Amino acid sequence: MRVQTTSLPGVLMFVPDPVRDDRGFFTRTFDAVAAAEHGLDPAAFIQDSQSRSNQGVVRGLHGRRGRGEGKLVRCSSGAVHDVVVDARPESPMFGRHEVFVLDDREFRHLYIPPGMLHGFQVLTVWADVCYRIDRPHDPSEDIAVRHDDPSLGIRWPLPVTMMSERDRGAASWFELCLEVGR
Repeated sequence: MRVQTTSLPGVLMFVPDPVRDDRGFFTRTFDAVAAAEHGLDPAAFIQDSQSRSNQGVVRGLHGRRGRGEGKLVRCSSGAVHDVVVDARPESPMFGRHEVFVLDDREFRHLYIPPGMLHGFQVLTVWADVCYRIDRPHDPSEDIAVRHDDPSLGIRWPLPVTMMSERDRGAASWFELCLEVGR
């Protein structure tokens, strides 16, 4: 498994090397040694979650107050347009975002450190997204920023077909900046 850095400090892309043959494929979905070699504590991931969404659905942009949460994200079936926004007030990349395609062909895993916002849009008929998270969920720490906030300039590839009430009513980037003192 190779590990690549991205333009956002701390965000890592884990790239497995699937073995393909006439039967199909076999791939590693997590490698504790590779994670540790890049500064991650494999034992810190205490929760695995999965979502299934239909084409055009947008989930996010979500984050956590306080210590935040680190998560390892992959698309186990289908494909998603994945977006990470740096919301760490001390970061030189504050307010910048990077886009990734996660799918069931390349099997890439995206590590998103605490302090980031994360969201995705489903590109295929449906997609399953799996999350390995390093903290128990505390709903009182949840934050959400509008996926279409013009200050962030994120381009979503498809018309949005559906999103949660929470995401439709999410705060603006400006409101989050006021909250974090930036």
